Amino acid sequence: MAGSLIKVDEEIVTSAVSSVTLTGIDSTYDVYMVKINKLESDTDNSETRFRVTTSGTPDTSSNYDRAYKLLRSTSSFINLSTTNASYWFYNQNGNNTGEQQNGTMYLFNFNNASEYSFITFESAELTSASELQGLQGGAVHTVAQASDGIQIFVNTGNIDNGTFTLYGLKK
Repeated sequence: MAGSLIKVDEEIVTSAVSSVTLTGIDSTYDVYMVKINKLESDTDNSETRFRVTTSGTPDTSSNYDRAYKLLRSTSSFINLSTTNASYWFYNQNGNNTGEQQNGTMYLFNFNNASEYSFITFESAELTSASELQGLQGGAVHTVAQASDGIQIFVNTGNIDNGTFTLYGLKK
C-alpha cells in the first residue's frame, strides 16, 4: 500500500484560527481521507464541527445527518444521532494541556453531483472533563451536489493547534 495516500491539501495551525478549510477534491480519486492530528481549542467545552464546501465555500444548509457510537472511559457507551443539522460534529474539546482530538474521516461521493456525499469517521479525544472518548460512525450530506472540500471549525472560540491533512486514495 506504499504510495496509496496522495497528499492533496494540508493546514498546520499553531495559533488561533476560526476555521480550517481543506479543498482539492475532484474526480482524480474516488475516495478521500481527512486526518486530524492534535486538534486543540482555545475554549473549554467547544465542539469540533464539519461542513462540506462547494467552490471553497461552506454549505450551511440544514442537510447534515449523522449517527455514531460514543465510547467513554468513565461510563458506558451511548448511541447518538442527529438529522437536518447545519453541520456534522465530533464531541467536546478542552483547553487544558493534553486535551485534544485525533481522528480520521473517509469521504465518499464528494465529487459526484448526482449522489449524496457521505463520510465514515473515527476519533479519539481527551475531553474538557478529562474523559477519554472514542467515536465511530458515519454521516451524510443529503444534497446531490459536487463538493470540493471540508471545513473544520469549533462552535465556540478558535482552533488553537493541530494538523489537518486531506489525502486522495490512489485508484
